Amino acid sequence: MIGVPMKALVLTAPSEFNYDLHFPDPTPGRGEVLVKVQACGICGSDIHGMDGRSGRRQMPIVMGHEAAGEIIALGEGVEGWSLGERVTFDSTEYCGECDECKAGFVNLCPNRRVLGVSPGEYRRHGCFAEKIALPTRILYRIPGDLPYEKAAFAEPVSIALHAVNLADGVEVGEAFTHSEGCGHDCDCEGESNGGTAVVVGAGLIGLLVVQALKARGWEKVIAIDLDDKRLELARKLGAGEVFNAKQDGLAKHIREICGGDGADASFEVVGAAAPVDLAIRCVRKGGQVVLIGNLQPSTPFPLQEVVTRQITIKGSCSCAGEYPEAIRRIQDGSIQVEPLLSAVAPLAEGAGWFQRLYDNKEGLLKVVLQPV
Repeated sequence: MIGVPMKALVLTAPSEFNYDLHFPDPTPGRGEVLVKVQACGICGSDIHGMDGRSGRRQMPIVMGHEAAGEIIALGEGVEGWSLGERVTFDSTEYCGECDECKAGFVNLCPNRRVLGVSPGEYRRHGCFAEKIALPTRILYRIPGDLPYEKAAFAEPVSIALHAVNLADGVEVGEAFTHSEGCGHDCDCEGESNGGTAVVVGAGLIGLLVVQALKARGWEKVIAIDLDDKRLELARKLGAGEVFNAKQDGLAKHIREICGGDGADASFEVVGAAAPVDLAIRCVRKGGQVVLIGNLQPSTPFPLQEVVTRQITIKGSCSCAGEYPEAIRRIQDGSIQVEPLLSAVAPLAEGAGWFQRLYDNKEGLLKVVLQPV
């Protein structure tokens, strides 16, 4: 019911939450719908932001941007959407009118606002609540038999696919082709004809990147992490070889097993000095390094390694059109999310799950909260 206060998990102070039973109810504006949230995943960026150090979760704020739910109200002027439709949605509200949006780079929109984020310039409450009002331009329908807790993975899966898209130009074998819904305006098969890739960091996004690479037809995928249990999971999800980052001479060893000069591409999914350095030193001359991790605002950089070996460095920001493919791959199992789902819990218990993820003692990957 619109206008009735709703329940929400509110970050009120560094690492302190209040399960508010009377949070202001959102009202859909023109071109918006009201979505009843059925599932919302706790993102690593929420964990990194909850203690205030990132500066992107200024309190009070309702976090949460990996979600799915049901349309329960339509704002003025909404066409093409109906009450009761099951949807997931982009984590970023983009304007749709700027040059970047018109060119398809919605992730680079200068007017973008990320759900559940408050960096100072804006405060956009997110999905750790019963309801959220959203513009229709960021909505995507989900199949009727796809559980909401799996549909909530569409956002992190799309991030992984976007990163792999950025390496599609690497020259290995024949040219890469794209797939419908891959983020490119084309009708293609979406698979490469070979290539070796290294994924540095086997957390949730890293494990999704491993799967995205295999789904796209990369011939050999190598995973690196400090956690042997996550490396074993990476192997089960498609990595051909796995290595602990503590291994001596690891970059040299990876170059040797990748033809002597290195891998065609690497994907850094941590965002710290040592993993970035390793990702750069693993690739061949003329290879590509895609940086996804964003843990630190700045980091040392092996400049001469990049320059003298003519390595291409790309930053991967969020996603830009990969949602349809993400939903399809979750549905058909070509990207498995169930092995990454550590727990599904009521939103009322969210504070405790945030603390468990923050403490990082249990090896948890994804925890999904459900307003009930």
